[in-house]
Amino acid sequence: MIHIIIYAGFSFPIQQNKWYTAVYMTPFYIALGVAVVIVFGFIGLYNRFVTLVTRVKEAWADIDVQLKRRYDLIPNLVETVKGYATHEASTLEAVTAMRTRAMGATDPAEKAEAENMLSGALKSLFAVSENYPNLKANENFVELQRELSDTENKIQAARRFYNGVVMELNTAVQSFPSNIVAGMFHFKVADFFELSESDAAAKEPVKVSF
Repeated sequence: MIHIIIYAGFSFPIQQNKWYTAVYMTPFYIALGVAVVIVFGFIGLYNRFVTLVTRVKEAWADIDVQLKRRYDLIPNLVETVKGYATHEASTLEAVTAMRTRAMGATDPAEKAEAENMLSGALKSLFAVSENYPNLKANENFVELQRELSDTENKIQAARRFYNGVVMELNTAVQSFPSNIVAGMFHFKVADFFELSESDAAAKEPVKVSF
């Protein structure tokens, strides 16, 4: 800003004092800088939530793929056992019923409960197979148990990855200042997928006895 000083009929333009600029303009720039930092901080936190939610969905999709593979193996297993253990109808029916329940479960908590019950039913089925040497020696049965064991290992690996991402999301939702952004945009905590590693129904393939 330029001031005009008039002295003895002459005009002299002078530049505004720098002290004035420092005193009155510096707070404005500080406030502007703080506002910019806050805005970019909110944008960064929002994008982080979007990324975490996407990762949770992708991790759950990986679990779902392995669970479906498990469901696909069970009918063949039941049919194989049925050919040798005709007197174990109740055990076979329990496995079929638990498979149906697990397939109908939707959220992780309900799914975990149903999967644990299915694992229990499968354990009973494999325990029954110990009483039938011809069944234990059946190549199809041995291969199905091997595939189930491999699938259960993949389910556990996918579960651990999923729970790790869920923990990261839940921590962000509950921690300050990211919880402010979570509340504003309705980001919620996700459920863990709780399966005990000891619940695997087919840890080791059946050993063939001759």
